[in-house]
Amino acid sequence: MIVRKLALAALLSLSAATALADGVVQKLMTPADKARLETYDATRKEALQEAKAGLAREVAILDAIVSKKPVSFSDFDMTGAWQCRTVKAGGIGELVVYDWFRCRVSDDGSGWMLEKLSGSQRTKGRFYTDGDTRLIYLGSGFVAGEKPAAYGKGPDTDQVGYAFRTGPSAWRIEFPAPDYESKLDILEFRR
Repeated sequence: MIVRKLALAALLSLSAATALADGVVQKLMTPADKARLETYDATRKEALQEAKAGLAREVAILDAIVSKKPVSFSDFDMTGAWQCRTVKAGGIGELVVYDWFRCRVSDDGSGWMLEKLSGSQRTKGRFYTDGDTRLIYLGSGFVAGEKPAAYGKGPDTDQVGYAFRTGPSAWRIEFPAPDYESKLDILEFRR
């Protein structure tokens, strides 16, 4: 009987923690960003289809990135220095793959925070659990030399995306319908 009560208590506390985590990100997310995530699958499909008209070398890079299946974040320490590159799919240009830049993930005690440290287009933001194999990223886009605005300050800077771990030292964020240039931005990470 005691074992059943303990198991039930553990289950209820886990459910409450999950609901609390979901509630936090939903309260923080702007209506525009909620809409972006609601249409994520359709936006992604359309952007990847348009990207197929890009340069063959860049299409091969994109195919390699998106073919990697998500794996669990449960045993993953994201903190530290990373190389990161942006891929812009669909939109103004069919496909653009940028060079590698520097990024860093830190943990301030409230969770993982990302900052892109080099390149002209930057991002700074925080991750929220959306499941075992997917995180939600809420951040702010800014230009090098500017101070990043806090998330929620407006559509010109707000960023939302899904993060997927793809290997022992690899992951990506997919940003559906970003404010500028493309239909889907992918920020790829490697050690």
